[in-house]
Amino acid sequence: MSKAVKKAATAVRARVRAFVGRRDSGMVTSEYAMGIIAAVAFAVVLYKVVTSGQVSAELQAIVKKALDARM
Repeated sequence: MSKAVKKAATAVRARVRAFVGRRDSGMVTSEYAMGIIAAVAFAVVLYKVVTSGQVSAELQAIVKKALDARM
């Protein structure tokens, strides 16, 4: 598991701990859990896309072009 995924998982655990024991008249606990799971899944997919070979190469090319620009 990569550092980013571990960091995201730690953040999710902290958010879940913050909600435990707190009364809320809005969403129920299961809705919070589903929302957190969906957010983590989206973060993992986004991380995989950004770190993929093609996207990584494109991002590096953009940074290299920006650094090589004349002012």
